[in-house]
Amino acid sequence: MKILFYDTKSYDKDSFTRELEHYPGIEVKFLKADLTKNTAELSHGYDAVCAFVNSDINRETVEILHQCGIRLILMRCAGFNNVDLPTVEKCGIRILRVPGYSPEAVAEHAMGLALTVNRRLHKSYIKVRENDFSLGSLMGFNFYEKTAGIVGTGKIGAAMVRICHGFGMKVLAYDMYENPSLAGIAEYVSLEELLSRSDLVSLHCPLTDHTYHLINRDTIRRMKDGVILVNTSRGALVKTEDLIEGIRAHKFFGVGLDVYEEETPNVFEDRSDEILEHSVTARLLSFPNVMITSHQGFFTQEALAAISQTTLDNAVAFEKGETNSNEVLKRES
Repeated sequence: MKILFYDTKSYDKDSFTRELEHYPGIEVKFLKADLTKNTAELSHGYDAVCAFVNSDINRETVEILHQCGIRLILMRCAGFNNVDLPTVEKCGIRILRVPGYSPEAVAEHAMGLALTVNRRLHKSYIKVRENDFSLGSLMGFNFYEKTAGIVGTGKIGAAMVRICHGFGMKVLAYDMYENPSLAGIAEYVSLEELLSRSDLVSLHCPLTDHTYHLINRDTIRRMKDGVILVNTSRGALVKTEDLIEGIRAHKFFGVGLDVYEEETPNVFEDRSDEILEHSVTARLLSFPNVMITSHQGFFTQEALAAISQTTLDNAVAFEKGETNSNEVLKRES
């Protein structure tokens, strides 16, 4: 099988190259360019393409892939909201993803963001580098015996529940489906109750029509004053303009974001020499109680190895015609 990898960074190439030693039937080519309607034609002569979270796999892109003979789209990530699924299905292309590469990695990053904005570690780091050892503006509060609200209790959310429980926090959870493994350590409540009772709200749900702008002016109003909000899931779960409004109104003690609505031009790119004109990201960065990272929650050695192995396993399963639980569009039997 021949696979064309799009949007390949050096760490992707290193990780997949190590794993490819165990997959002699797979031949790959790595491209720096991302998958869009303008680069889809490069897939001619390949059996599959491998894409990532910011790839623009819209209707036109999918149709070009189909014309080039692509039979399989491998997403080396959990999300697929950037894929036009109806067109994929219409073209008969299969799509497989990596649903759970390292839930602990993302959950640990979420707690890292929560601790950072709580104890102002980002500000302390800068102050001390300037030989300022004063404690002004660095006051935080104990997480111990406070309440954490976890929205979404799949693998990542469940890992976050266990971390918060380990901190001695009372844990509330909201999900359409209760996770039986969390019995005894999390109390399932309505979203409204979770928001009104939680000192820390951490988002771990997928982006769907139902969860789009889940955090908005109304739900922010329902939160406790002085709450900490963390999002390591999908940027569009939060309506950014309403979040900025809430920050300016001193609703939040801190906000930690690893994902945000304006990701496409920024994430995984070096824009240090540029001015971010008309950018909501720049506006968020102007607040002293906001910490933003570059969609790095997944970025651990263990997670990259798991992503590489699962992606290549998905390719092998497709080639063999095997049923695969990682398939996004289930085939009729």
